Amino acid sequence: MKQRPTRFRALILLGVVFAMVAAACTSSDTAEDSGLVTIVARCKANPPTEDGRCNNLLKGVVDANAQLAADGDDRRVEVKIIQDNADWGDYKTEFELASQAGEAPDIMVSGHEDVGAWATSGIIVDLTDQIGDFAEFDDVIPSLWASTELDGKRYGVPQDAEARPMYYRKDLLAELGWSQAEIDALPADLASGAFTWEDMFDTAEAAVVAGVVDPGNGWWHRPTNGPDFLYYYYAAGGELLDSSGALIYDTAAAEQVYALMGDAVARDIVVSTRLDGDWTNWNTGVASGDVLFWYGGSWQWADWAANYIADLGGEEYLFENTGFGPIPALAAGINEPITLTHPLLYMVSSQSENQDLALLVISKATTKELNTEYAVASGHLGILESQASYEPYTSAAFLSAVAPILEYTTFLPNSPFFSAWSEGYFLGLSAVESGDLTPAEAVQVVVDQLENELGDDVIIK
Repeated sequence: MKQRPTRFRALILLGVVFAMVAAACTSSDTAEDSGLVTIVARCKANPPTEDGRCNNLLKGVVDANAQLAADGDDRRVEVKIIQDNADWGDYKTEFELASQAGEAPDIMVSGHEDVGAWATSGIIVDLTDQIGDFAEFDDVIPSLWASTELDGKRYGVPQDAEARPMYYRKDLLAELGWSQAEIDALPADLASGAFTWEDMFDTAEAAVVAGVVDPGNGWWHRPTNGPDFLYYYYAAGGELLDSSGALIYDTAAAEQVYALMGDAVARDIVVSTRLDGDWTNWNTGVASGDVLFWYGGSWQWADWAANYIADLGGEEYLFENTGFGPIPALAAGINEPITLTHPLLYMVSSQSENQDLALLVISKATTKELNTEYAVASGHLGILESQASYEPYTSAAFLSAVAPILEYTTFLPNSPFFSAWSEGYFLGLSAVESGDLTPAEAVQVVVDQLENELGDDVIIK
């Protein structure tokens, strides 16, 4: 079932929203009387690697005010930020509750998939006609604008991008008997499709049988629901978005994905409780060398180096022991390597009384200098065309190595129905991995849930 906050939890979140925004609003009222406008920005960020997400807006204020002065505009702007590492569900609910209460921040950073629901409900602004007023946005990689769009209109500005590779331990492959030449060739074999998902499972099982890794540590997926599980569905040939705007649940593709999860448990590649929600345990396990193969995000590389294995040598240790490439081709599916990119966007609240100034500040944070500083620190990929030849970006070894994986990328759909679809799809996946249902049974449970929740907005194929 789709999880919704209880009334008590909602009231707590609403109280937090009021407390965080009240001080900014009070100072804003006073400041605006003197021509100084306060813009409030809300960012989720994992410290210290992602602090630039909101901090770049603070840095952009100087150039924003210089632009206002040059344009003969008497207004000046300051930015107040609310930045922490709240749970994604609570973070998004907080914005929705704040919007209902008329207390939303001017700028909100969130995943592009929120465009579907938030644009449809009217709590974020259509920026299509304003984006052209800011030269900085001409530098955004053109393909990334698609992630901001719903019905041909743009509702945000890309803040970051990433790839989601398969990682592997070089030292464990060597212990399993792989030669150095075979280990060195694995990234190319992943990219060409020569090393498939099925090959990965076979190798993971061999590592468990040989005692190279403990049972259940041959391969790890993420420990919670999230975007990554969608590329499993794409790899199996699943279709997602109909031209009518309805979402598609491809039962054959979904059943194939669920069968993969059941097979991994049956072969001791992964444990039936891997979806335990424990990110600390997960990050510790993969970063320190307990797991042979795992699927993760490019940004996690920086997190591991800074927060999990700094005492072992940080990024130098990772490069020595950890390799990466695209998610391997599923031979029984589309038989092509795959990944997913999940851009985060700066969005402007429809309640903002200074939407032009909010977008001005966003534009001044969207520069190769500031975005590269953030990208290098956080392990995210650049969003600007100029970064491709900008030395501080090109000299970042990991970013340069992981960027080609975007050749195989996919996106989440910007659909107001995707959250319900994702919860249903994940329900089937988790039920099979835990041993509660067979793949066929799981598909039927998901079909019933999606038809009940989405009605004509889902097509069962």
